[in-house]
Amino acid sequence: MISKTFGGAVYGVDAQIITIEVNVTQGKDFYMSGLPDSAVKESQHRVESSFKSLDYFMPRNKVVVNLAPADIRKEGAAYDLPIALAILASSGQIKTEKLKDYIIMGELALDGILRPIRGALPIAIQARKESFKGFILPKSNALEAGIVNNLDVIGVDTLQEAIGFLTDEVKVDPIKIDTRELFTTKSNLYEADFRDVQGQENIKRSLEIAAGGGHNVIMIGPPGAGKTMLAKRLSSILPPLTIQEALETTKIHSVAGKLGTDANLMTSRPFRSPHHTISDVALVGGGGNPQPGEISLAHNGVLFLENCLNLKEVFWK
Repeated sequence: MISKTFGGAVYGVDAQIITIEVNVTQGKDFYMSGLPDSAVKESQHRVESSFKSLDYFMPRNKVVVNLAPADIRKEGAAYDLPIALAILASSGQIKTEKLKDYIIMGELALDGILRPIRGALPIAIQARKESFKGFILPKSNALEAGIVNNLDVIGVDTLQEAIGFLTDEVKVDPIKIDTRELFTTKSNLYEADFRDVQGQENIKRSLEIAAGGGHNVIMIGPPGAGKTMLAKRLSSILPPLTIQEALETTKIHSVAGKLGTDANLMTSRPFRSPHHTISDVALVGGGGNPQPGEISLAHNGVLFLENCLNLKEVFWK
């Protein structure tokens, strides 16, 4: 019997829907296709241990898992939950018609508890674009995905809770967030405010001009002169983020896993201050599966490069 669930893969700052197909037939052994990396392949052991802790069983027949499109590389442990649910449905241990309506993502611990994932926001945006009813994911990521309107975001803590929701044994209310009200309430809240700076009138005037015109600034002075302190406060005199800029910035930080478990919409401009020994890739981004670098993480905000004497080498390479 073939069962299908749907997940999402993040490439850059955008997401693509991935179909997880599972077929349990006569034979033996576990097979996985669709260009999975090591973390995805190891899901077999996490899924089997989760089943045992919840009194389900891993089929001893031939289990084939295919991640489609098969020509795109899949990375990370967030496919554990959709793979587990598809195996349970294919082996007849659960019966539900809801699998086709939801994007499902989550990393499983050995006892069936769900761990947070990266990129929940871009996956939620793509799910809404492709007219899925909802998104089932770890509760720690629910606030992040909940800022996407017209999508039922179902936050669950365990595999058992996800099964209960899909089989209508457990009621889980979707996360409801008024994005515009949240944006209005939290706008212009800064940990470091420019108005707290005493004295330093010349540099304050220079930073005001730079903020007004969108210029770069070079600050030269001995340690302790206040360069970092002033740079941290520069974002508080920049124009407030628009809601589109806020979503854009949140999306980048979601992909990089920088939001935290209790964060949702970023409403203040980011401030990034990488160490001066940072590598080229960490600064500009990239890698086999491209990830945002510090320049991207500072998008719509402030990038402070302290003691970066080798910048000419970085940007000329």
